[in-house]
Amino acid sequence: MAVAEKPVPFLDLQAATEELRSEIDGAIAGVLDRGWFLLGEELSRFETEFAEVCGATYAVGLGNGLDALVLSLRALDIRPGDEVVVPSNTYIATWLAIAAVGATPVPVEPDPLTYNMDPDRIVASITSRTRVIMPVHLYGQPAAMDRIVGIARAHGLKVVDDAAQAHGATLGGRPVGSLADVTAWSFYPGKNLGALGDAGGVTTDDPEIADRIRVLRNYGSRVKYVNDVQGVNSRLDDLHAAVLRVKLRHLRVWNARRDAIAARYSSALCATPFVLPTVMPGAGPCWHLYVIRTPLRDALREFLDAEGIQTLIHYPIPPHLQTAFARSGWSPGAFPIAERIAREAVSLPIGPQLTPAQVDRVISTLIAAAHSLG
Repeated sequence: MAVAEKPVPFLDLQAATEELRSEIDGAIAGVLDRGWFLLGEELSRFETEFAEVCGATYAVGLGNGLDALVLSLRALDIRPGDEVVVPSNTYIATWLAIAAVGATPVPVEPDPLTYNMDPDRIVASITSRTRVIMPVHLYGQPAAMDRIVGIARAHGLKVVDDAAQAHGATLGGRPVGSLADVTAWSFYPGKNLGALGDAGGVTTDDPEIADRIRVLRNYGSRVKYVNDVQGVNSRLDDLHAAVLRVKLRHLRVWNARRDAIAARYSSALCATPFVLPTVMPGAGPCWHLYVIRTPLRDALREFLDAEGIQTLIHYPIPPHLQTAFARSGWSPGAFPIAERIAREAVSLPIGPQLTPAQVDRVISTLIAAAHSLG
């Protein structure tokens, strides 16, 4: 009797941990031995090392990626009545951060090739109330930052980029994290650089922004029991920082594995009817996700699932159609490009622990699906 093949996981976090187990165990033990768990030595070292990798002057560790976006906006004094230009095609956290400070998200449709905010559509969305442009480096593909920053400067606006999926990505040889006024990061476990739970941070070259966020993350305090502003509790703890320092040393190698898998997919699937990712000139994606599109997305996922290939959808409902933003008055058809991507996109396995045999299996199953589904 034939033995069924094990499923190909979308992302194997256990395998990732096991690959670095001795280093991670040692890092955690070091924190336990020192007995300092918040705003300590490991956090300070991680902030220095991560800033260097990002080509930024400062990094500030925070509790999670959403807080990184919210505190970036608060550091820029964004408030009710202000508008923030944001992609229509993104994870809802980008919009939630804007709402959290009382500002209004103003959606801009994506470039249908890159799925990132289309610079050609930004100027028409700018009003007298616009304060910030907030691009997202979706799927690990860097947004068109040169043009976006140019537009922002021409209109006296700030740029906060959401790099939750872009650890190690570059544009024109420059790392994401050094391209905007402030960059917000998530270190959620499934990210290219992931902690063992929720974690986040920001990078910036602006000392005032860095200082404001440090104060905001710690109850609005520089000195214990002295609170200068109404802050929050959003501190990246030293245990997570220690683990992130370990993983940061391996980020380039793990991203190179993702790049090799993406190259294999693109080469092997180019003759299929699936719409494959487009990499723009000068862009160095980190391949957090490898997203293909097909009008037969649901049927394709069923076919792959039956063959033990795990996939995900990023993201099935655009923010403007979420109940959370129902009061904004957006209806189906308001942002057709984002809505089409939501109907057709499917993310393939691309974790750095994926084996060559698993990649081959994904490819052969996709080719078989293309023939079967027509």
